[in-house]
Amino acid sequence: MTVLQKIDQLRLEKGWSINYLAMEAMLTQSTLNNLYSRKAEPKVSTLRAICSAFGISLSEFFRQCDEETESTLDGELKAKIATMSDEQKRALLTLLSK
Repeated sequence: MTVLQKIDQLRLEKGWSINYLAMEAMLTQSTLNNLYSRKAEPKVSTLRAICSAFGISLSEFFRQCDEETESTLDGELKAKIATMSDEQKRALLTLLSK
C-alpha cells in the first residue's frame, strides 16, 4: 500500500473529503489536490500534519502500512504455496534453507 493509498483509506474510514482533510490538517486544498493528481509522495511536514489530523503519529501511520503490507504478502505467499505440487514445495524449502 502506498502512502497516498493509506491516507485515502484513513480519510474514507472517517468519511472525510479531501477538502475536509485539508482543513483538519491545516493544509491548503491545492496541496492535497496536487498530491492526488500527481500521485506524489507528501513531504514529511505534510504527512505529519495529515497524521495529526487523523490523531495518529508518523510511526503509527507507517506501522499500519507495514502490517497491511505483511498481511498482503502472507496471503499471496499462502495462495501461491497452496497451488504448488509437493515437488515444488520441497524445492522451495530447499531454496529457503540455504
